[in-house]
Amino acid sequence: MKFPSETKPALLGAMAGAVALAIYGFAWGGWLTAGSADRASKQRAETAVVAALVPVCVGKFNGAADVAVHAAALKKASSWDQGPYVEKGGWANMPGTTKANSDLARACAEALTKATQ
Repeated sequence: MKFPSETKPALLGAMAGAVALAIYGFAWGGWLTAGSADRASKQRAETAVVAALVPVCVGKFNGAADVAVHAAALKKASSWDQGPYVEKGGWANMPGTTKANSDLARACAEALTKATQ
């Protein structure tokens, strides 16, 4: 079977176009692989959970007996040390857990410092 002479350039052009489209799509078009999409969705879910739990942490902090002392100490601490301060205080421990969530502690400390300004 003999192909017309225009077939080879047409196939090469189609292949080059497909490669260019794939490069454009993944680099600038916003296409994601399944693994990248999975990682992004897990990160967004964790961020949403932390955002939902910040009011609980703030409520636990404000419900402490010596809240004024802790608020002053939190305000004095550097921004780097505020998250660990909230962790050590136990306010970032959610019901049913024994270990504090460091992301939640940082977000809670940020919310507390904004509230006291």
